[in-house]
Amino acid sequence: MIAANHVSWLDIFAVQSVRPTRFVAKSEIRDWPLAGWIAERAGTLFIRRGIRRDTARINTLVHSALEQGDCVGIFPEGTTTEGDVLLKFHSSLFEPAVANRAHLHACAIRYEHADGTLCRAFAYVGELSFMQSLGLVIRQRGVIARMRFGEMIAAEDRARRELAAIARAQVASLLGLDPADSPPRRGVDPKGAPP
Repeated sequence: MIAANHVSWLDIFAVQSVRPTRFVAKSEIRDWPLAGWIAERAGTLFIRRGIRRDTARINTLVHSALEQGDCVGIFPEGTTTEGDVLLKFHSSLFEPAVANRAHLHACAIRYEHADGTLCRAFAYVGELSFMQSLGLVIRQRGVIARMRFGEMIAAEDRARRELAAIARAQVASLLGLDPADSPPRRGVDPKGAPP
């Protein structure tokens, strides 16, 4: 399994360029022009967010995929960021790794300009539509998708929360972020002032 931070709809394609991987992704992606079609043909497992019991269905599908020898990728933050913070890793999607005694690899994804600075235009955040995001991506030149993988984490004899914590710490380290840091709560200015 691969557990990665999540910046863009491009993350799936970036990881698949390195290793064929079936991803768990929100069901809305299936309706996106071109990207949805490609994701579906790549074997993406679509989860209906907001329906709590759908996690059990997806975990069953992930369990079967792992048994068949497929690599499965998850974005345990559950949403995207600009790549400059790392949100909490939700542990529910780590359950199939535990059940299958899978090997887990943490993956840090970062999109950079040629000078090494963060390319925020690749981030699919906020109220951007897919087409707006696609337009921003197309207008960028010389962007590098940088992926770094952590050491293999054996899921055997570990609880899913422990796996999530270890994977998050590795991703934070690979991104150069302090693993103890957590982002400010939504609606609170990082300096402490109300929005």
